[in-house]
Amino acid sequence: MYDHDDILNKLNHNLSLGEKLRFLHEALSKRFSTVDHITASIYDPKTDVLTMFVHSSGGDDPFSHCQVRLAESEALREILEQGRPRLVNDPDLLAAGASEPAKQTRAPGYRSSYTMPMFLNGVFFGFIFFHSHKQDPFTNEALHYLDLFGHLISLIIVSEVGAIQPLLAVVKTAQGVTHHRDTETGAHLDRMSRYARLIARGLADTYHLTDDYIGHVFLFAPLHDIGKIGVSDGILLKPGKLTEQEFAGMQQHVEKGRRIIDEILENFGLNSIQHVEILRNIATCHHEAVNGSGYPRGLKGAEIPIEARIVAVADVFDALTSRRPYKESWSNDEAFATLRRLAGVSLDRECVEALERLRSEVEAVQACFQEDQFG
Repeated sequence: MYDHDDILNKLNHNLSLGEKLRFLHEALSKRFSTVDHITASIYDPKTDVLTMFVHSSGGDDPFSHCQVRLAESEALREILEQGRPRLVNDPDLLAAGASEPAKQTRAPGYRSSYTMPMFLNGVFFGFIFFHSHKQDPFTNEALHYLDLFGHLISLIIVSEVGAIQPLLAVVKTAQGVTHHRDTETGAHLDRMSRYARLIARGLADTYHLTDDYIGHVFLFAPLHDIGKIGVSDGILLKPGKLTEQEFAGMQQHVEKGRRIIDEILENFGLNSIQHVEILRNIATCHHEAVNGSGYPRGLKGAEIPIEARIVAVADVFDALTSRRPYKESWSNDEAFATLRRLAGVSLDRECVEALERLRSEVEAVQACFQEDQFG
């Protein structure tokens, strides 16, 4: 009665997204050994950027940290316009035309690919790429299974990323209820979360950061100051310098943020989402300083989780370059000069250097999320 084994039973376990994709790749390979690699990208509609999110390689991945603007990829735009998968069995076509994953596929020797668009309730979400080192490896039967596994992978990714949306919705709702009490606008959150992703990409090789990790830093960064919901107007909106007692009250927002996040995770049944410790660390530790002068615990250097060090630099840079009620926006030159002075004192030097190395991409983010007179 219990003789049959569920070959996908492992998906019932608490695995990371990468582990689930590797398991599915192994299961698929038992029937079709010609599938050598699976990777998935997710789409950021606000910047038109596709970013590699997860892959099935156990070690180094040839597509790690790859990203491309959809507008710059004729092949991927055509797949999206057709709304159907694209099969390529010609290695010359794989290398043709572009500064996008299709061009990079040639480097590791892939000769064939099957690309599926992902949709969530009819809205484009990203792509799944199946690659093979062989030419013309995908039979009709193989394509049938690729379609089945592709949609299963899509559902898993959508479930993982979609689970974070209630957290973001809580922040947006709270901002509305409190009439945007804080000076941090939606544009600030858009910018700083993308700066955080840039920094994480810049440190990926040094800290062995996976695309999965980088993607979650980007998704969680906007929640860094959720604890300010619990700070009084008298402190949060005070135009002048805070008294010692008021500053102590402001410092409480990090601990309040941790409690709010734990309550949301519990109330929404989200304790099982992957990388939840990244979220907790960002909320709790983004005001720690590398010289130990920060709060709430006075952590130093590497004692501070890398995701919190990343978000701290992203947050400070955007605060400096943004208009606030008490200040005009600074130029990028002025802001980077200040970051360099703070490097090794309050901010992580490697994070500062990573952001400055990607200055052209920083400017692209700023162009996409420009402020008006309202912020």
